Amino acid sequence: MTVVSLTDVAGYLPGEPVPAEFFAAPTGADDALRANAMFKAPRWRHHVAAAQSNVDLIERAVEPLIERHGGAEILAVDVLLVHCQLPDQPFVGAGTEVARRLGMRPEWLIDVANAGCASFVYMLKLARHLLTTTDARSALICNAQTSAGQLFTHPEVRSLAQAAIPGDGCGIGYLTRSAGSPLLDVTTRHLAEYAGEMALVRDDGRRYWEPGESPMRVGFTADNTAEVLARGNRLVPEVVTDLCRRLGADTSDIDVLVTNQPNRTFLRNWREALRLPAERHPDTFDRCGNLFGAAIPVTLDRAVRAGRIRDGDLVVLGGFAHAGDFAGAAAVRWQAAA
Repeated sequence: MTVVSLTDVAGYLPGEPVPAEFFAAPTGADDALRANAMFKAPRWRHHVAAAQSNVDLIERAVEPLIERHGGAEILAVDVLLVHCQLPDQPFVGAGTEVARRLGMRPEWLIDVANAGCASFVYMLKLARHLLTTTDARSALICNAQTSAGQLFTHPEVRSLAQAAIPGDGCGIGYLTRSAGSPLLDVTTRHLAEYAGEMALVRDDGRRYWEPGESPMRVGFTADNTAEVLARGNRLVPEVVTDLCRRLGADTSDIDVLVTNQPNRTFLRNWREALRLPAERHPDTFDRCGNLFGAAIPVTLDRAVRAGRIRDGDLVVLGGFAHAGDFAGAAAVRWQAAA
């Protein structure tokens, strides 16, 4: 049976850290969601510069992989999967531009639009499938997040509680047919009943491609925020528990849990539900904010470089997307890249 390993990970954060004070509400500003647990701001986050694209972030994030494994190996991958939150261009994804910029000629090139904050898990599943059912031997999965510096710094959005939560960054996983850090299993759920519940809105009602001056923001309300909190609290422990059951393990056997990181409340509730101490659940929330789809690979990379993951550790990656339309978890038996 073909063994697929998550051989290595790398990450990149653009620019200098941006402090929470950047988002201080103007005097007299009325935002009913400011006291909500979903919007307790991290101390720092990073923003892309005005001219930086998703491809720019991916190009920087892949550099450590090239240094560690050699350009010939990384740039010759057969599978390139790319997820971007926020797309730089309509009509076309970023994947082909990534391949052009880096000089790649992958047999499989897919821009993944769904699975949001848990898209790294989804792309692990896609990559494993391609590496076990085709002649493909290696894959790069790329998560780039640029919406913090593009959408949430608009003067009319910046004073809202939601604006202080996101951060920008990029995380990349390198998968190979090998027995290094085997991908033990992946479980995913597409929950179509919650589709469309997270949406961008404009106060003037225009659609995003129509001209106008009203900025885009996420359409949070007190009601839908409460529903997402309840849903997210349930979904991630469910998929992680299901994954452990498939492995014949208990959640207490998890050595390191890495999740997406919408806010501190989710992080605390997930590890408590899974009966894990804080030291087994690293996060980068206060350093990077909510990195959306890039959170899992960036946090995993930080944990590896900090020595928080040892050879032989059972590492579980898990998360949910949007208002709950996707959830997934993956397990890796970690072995440091040579």
